[in-house]
Parts: sequence; structure tokens; C-alpha cells
Amino acid sequence: MKKILVFACLMLAIGCSHQESDPIETEIDEILSQMTLDEKIAVIHAQSKFSSRGVPRLGVPELWCMDGPHGVRPETLWDAWASAQQTNDSCTAYPALTCLAASWDRDLAKLYGQSVGEEALYRRKNVLLGPGIDIARTPLCGRNFEYMGEDPYLAGHMAAPYVQGLQSNNVAACVKHYAVNDQEFQRLTINVNVDDRALYEIYLPAFKTAVQEGGAWSIMSSYNKYQNKFVSHNPRLLKEILKGEWGWDGAVISDWGAVHETVGAAEGGTDLEFGSYTDGESRNTPAAYDHYFLAQPYKEKLLAGELPMKDLDDKVRRVLRLILRTQPNGKKGYLCSDQHYADCRKIGTEGIVLLKNKDGILPMKAKAKRIVVLGENAIRPMIVGGSSSSLKAQREISPLDGIRAAFPDAEVVYERAYYSGEPTPGRGYNYSFYDISEERPAAKLLEDALAAVEGADYVLFIGGLNKQKGQDCEGRDRESYDLPYGQNEVIEAIAAVRPDLIYINISGTPVAMPFAGDVAAIVQAWYLGSETGNALSDVLTGKVNPSGKLPFTFPIALEDGPLKTERQYPGIQDEDGNWQVYYDEGIYVGYRWYDTRQVPVLFPFGYGLSYTTFKYGQVKASAKAIKDDISFSIPITNTGKVAGAEVVQLYIQDVKSSVDRPLKELKGFEKVWLQPGETKTVRFTIGKDALSFFDAERHEWVAEPGEFKALIGASVADIRSEVSFELK
Repeated sequence: MKKILVFACLMLAIGCSHQESDPIETEIDEILSQMTLDEKIAVIHAQSKFSSRGVPRLGVPELWCMDGPHGVRPETLWDAWASAQQTNDSCTAYPALTCLAASWDRDLAKLYGQSVGEEALYRRKNVLLGPGIDIARTPLCGRNFEYMGEDPYLAGHMAAPYVQGLQSNNVAACVKHYAVNDQEFQRLTINVNVDDRALYEIYLPAFKTAVQEGGAWSIMSSYNKYQNKFVSHNPRLLKEILKGEWGWDGAVISDWGAVHETVGAAEGGTDLEFGSYTDGESRNTPAAYDHYFLAQPYKEKLLAGELPMKDLDDKVRRVLRLILRTQPNGKKGYLCSDQHYADCRKIGTEGIVLLKNKDGILPMKAKAKRIVVLGENAIRPMIVGGSSSSLKAQREISPLDGIRAAFPDAEVVYERAYYSGEPTPGRGYNYSFYDISEERPAAKLLEDALAAVEGADYVLFIGGLNKQKGQDCEGRDRESYDLPYGQNEVIEAIAAVRPDLIYINISGTPVAMPFAGDVAAIVQAWYLGSETGNALSDVLTGKVNPSGKLPFTFPIALEDGPLKTERQYPGIQDEDGNWQVYYDEGIYVGYRWYDTRQVPVLFPFGYGLSYTTFKYGQVKASAKAIKDDISFSIPITNTGKVAGAEVVQLYIQDVKSSVDRPLKELKGFEKVWLQPGETKTVRFTIGKDALSFFDAERHEWVAEPGEFKALIGASVADIRSEVSFELK
């Protein structure tokens, strides 16, 4: 067996990560040929909360998973969610994936994966459960903060380098939650009704990019149903599309407790069953892992001839492949290193989005003498909470502490202004870096805040959402599109006396901002992890020029969006009492709706300001008429006084089509770094796939001959240059 593992690691070291060579498959065949039925059954279901059994007799090690993707979750008890109370399992908390997506920086995504992967390697994990790339279909989805926005091209092309960086440590990515898992309301049972065109154009492409370009070694199946079958039992999604059409050779890992019956899981394509409890679903019976659906019940059906052995062997082969791919490659892991904190800080600064900057009030001037910081999110810990993404971080620098550190000579006054209640405890590892208890009533909090702002050089309000249930948190969708805890009224009252107010929004999803016209600046700051305060102050002071762009649209009001009916969201119960949700909007998700229907928005997809300015030249195409590929080039100049980065976005428009298509769709992006006065040429190359729509009747992608436009812009609503070309 040592020979097998050494050989597998050798092949990985020389780059064999997407498709195994024949010798490795031969070695897996050799292991399979020596395994007993009991040993085969043992490797395809859990033996503890986060591990599955290997084959000790043959030297095949156990497989250890752990929640991610923003950091490595602390150790739990063998059979329960409670903390194991270890003292060496703190981690670096990285910014939420919405922040990473907002960076629009593929290199940064790879760094993120590599950095968090080093911590997983140190903790001896084989699989990190992430990244999450479900589409932000509604701003109310409680789990949007874990995902990468509303556009499948952006999500896929940020996920792929994350996967590559993570797996460079021989730690597998487990891309989640496959598929159409776009709300938390009734997530365990809701059936998603979506047409094939929307499925293939909107909800599957990011996963396809993650497995084909990123080379992901595992995928997590989602809780929900599709075509009235649980995804973990769904041959259409798992076997026909994922393993068939995409030719993927990885392992499907069920979400915890997402398997509901033996035959469905056996025939549907699940390879490895994990559960929330020791029977896989609801009973926490000690040492009862043999009761999992892919355990003893599966064995009995195999012995009775009710299910074929070939399906079992395929599952075992995929799990063995995952085990071999994730054996140590000689690379050393690190936990909470200086470099990891530096990575965390860099990711945070690049993802922060400057949304408004009236009269150039930002960056803040170093000579400020008195700064007033308002808002609970200035002191509230955000790493604990959010459910499975909750972390036990070694440190979390608050926005208030970061601002104080950035202005050591200034008087920095803090007032809470509003109160949301105590943080939701983490499972067995509740802690707080700050005392955030409060006894003052809401009226007194506002009175004290108004009194504090008089005479201040700067007034900052740091608010938004938090990770309580009903906000940005797994298991429940948001209760409202508005800011919670009466923040709108508080902000408007402060802006009335301080129209130079700087509003900093901490959230993982869009929020309503009825006060947007009344404040001087708006900064979208996300959940920034361990280095929150430092990353935020870097941008506020101009130490880092903001370069983030929004990965989703900020609508003015929720009712402006494409989800107009109860059946679209949150869903309705059918005559049998089953929850059904209907994706009647089809492909018109996010900017595809707002842009095509010309619905005004607060901030458009791809939008973000800088402390400098950029001039776009004229885009040029490599040809006027093509049959296959075409390239575009455009010069970008920094016309301001400070260095900065611009995210140049390529959208494609089909001028005349036989089917209804969005006005434009993202098909490329590049982040370019420029010194003042510097010009660089940005180039894009696309093929017919970027011009295609999915024809559901023919079940194929179609690129119709005719005129197209390449639109180059700073956001979906800010097109700076365009060029026409023809597909022959």
C-alpha cells in the first residue's frame, strides 16, 4: 500500500490532477480487487461527524472533512456538533466569498484557496467543504454571503482558481451546493421547478467551470429536490450531467443528512454519505453509523441482488481516488501565520467596494483630530455565527480598533447608535472579543449618537446585517430587504445633522439604502474575517485604493426584482403539502433582469469606484467576421493622481436572435493595475460558446450566425466602448 500512496502522490506532483493516468487507475483496480464487500461498504459512508473509514488492512487511510470555505472549522466531538474543546484548533478567518468575488481577481482567488488550504493541511484535513457557488437569485437568501454572486461566469471563474490553490496542498475542494440551492426557506425539502435553458445557462455553468477548469476533486450535493427527487438521489444531475456530460471523475459527497433512502442514493449517484446524526438523518444513536442508507441497508440489498455491484464499485473507485489525491505531498501546513493574516488583509482590501464618494470625502485625511464612529457593527464580532461557516478564530480585529490604530493621534469616539441583541452562540465554542452588552433604550442610543457627532472631523456609521438567524445565516432566509434594528431611521437622523456622514455597510448580500442620497459616502465592506479592522482602515485612509466591484445588483426595492409571485419565492405548497418553488423568471436573474427590462437600480452589477480615474480607449476586434474564436483589445489609462486597479468587463450582445436573450451577458473580465498616467492594453479571447444559448428542445448549445456586439465597460450599466462583429 505504501507503493500505491507514494505513486499517487508522485503523479500529483507532476501535475496529474484533472484526469488520472492509467497506472493510477491500475493501482485503484488492485486495491478494489483485494477489498471485501464489508470494506467497500465501509468507505462510502461516515464513521464520525466528519470522517469516513479507510481500509486499514490494505493501508488505505481515513478521509477527514471539515467545514469551510472561509476558514477551517474547529474540531467537533466524534458523534456530535459540539466543540471538542481543543486548544490548538483556532484558525485564520478569511473574508466571506462575496468579498472574494467582489475583487474580480483570479490570482487573489488562487491565493485565497492556497492560504486556507495550508491551514487545512496543518489540521490534517483531506477535504474542505467549499467553495460555495450557488447563484444569488434573491437578496433574501440567508446563505448568499457564502457564495459568489449572481452571475455564473464570474462565480465559476473565481471558483476555479480557488479550487486550484486549495488543491495545491492536496486538500480537496468540495464545491457546493450542487445544484439549484438558492434559498434557505424549506431548503431540506423544497422542490425546484426550473426549465432546462435556465438550468444550463444560469445554475450549472459555475459548477461546470469549477470541475472542468478548476479540477475539483469532490462536489457536495444539496438538500433540495429537483424534478421531485432529492438531489442526493438525482441521476439527472449527478450521473447524466455531472459524471456523464461533463466527464467528471470525482466523488459526490452528500450534504449532512441529505440522503433519505438506500435505493435512491445507490442509483442516483451519491458516492459518500455523511449525516447530521448517526443514522444519517435524525437519530443520534451511539455507534450507529451502520444504519446509514449506504451502509448495512445497502449491503443487504446488494446481497439480495436488488442492486448491482457495479454501482458500488464505481462509488468505491471514486472515493479511493479522492483519498489518494489528498495524501500529503510533502508540503508543510501553517496555522495563523503572519503570511496568512497578510493574505486575509489583502483579500479584504481588494474586495471592498466604494459605492459613493461625494466631493472626494474619502480617503480620510491623516490630520483628522476627532473621529466619531457609530454603529454596532463597529464592535460586533462576525466570525462566530452564520451556522456551519462559524469559526474559532485566533483573533478578529474590529472596525473600531482598526480605525483607532490607523489614527493613533486622533480622538476616536464610539457610540453604538442601535442594538441588535447578543450574538448567536457558536456550537460549543461561543466567545466574544468584545463586551457588546447594552442597557440603554433605542431612544437614548440615538440621543447619545447625535450628541457625539458635533464638532467631529469625520463621522462614520458602521452598520448593515450580522450573522444572526434571519440575517446572513444558514438555515433561514432574511426577514426583510431593509436594514434591521431600526438602522434606516437612525442613519437618516444622523445624516440630517451631518450630511458628510460616511456609511459603511457590512453584509454579504444587497440591502435597501433609502438614505443613499443623504450621505456623503457609501462603502460596501462585507465580512472581512480576522483582519476586518485593518483591511477597512487601509481603504478608508487611502493606504489601499479601492478596486472592488459588485458581484450582484443592489436593487432599490425588493419588488423591483424578477421574483414577483409567491410561487417564485419563497414557494407554495402543492395539494399534497409538498413545497414547490417555480423559477418562472427563467434566465432573467440579477442584472439580466434589471438591465434588459431597464429597471432602475441603486447600484448595478460590476459597479465600484476608485480614488483615481480610468480612461477607456476604443476596443478593436481581431476580425469583422468569424467562424470560431475572436479577440478584442482595448487600452486602459490611469488618468488620476494615484495608482489603482480597474476591473475591465466584457459583455456580449446578440443583436438579433431567434430566441429571447438578455441585453448583454458577462463573458470576460480582467483586473489591470496602473500607475498614474500609465496605459495598458487589456485583451479578451472568446469562442462560440460565449455567443451561444442553450436550446432545450435540441439539448445543445447553439450559436446562431449573425451580428454580435462586444461591449467593454466598468460595469454592466457603464459601457465605455463597443465593436460589432459577425458570426458566419
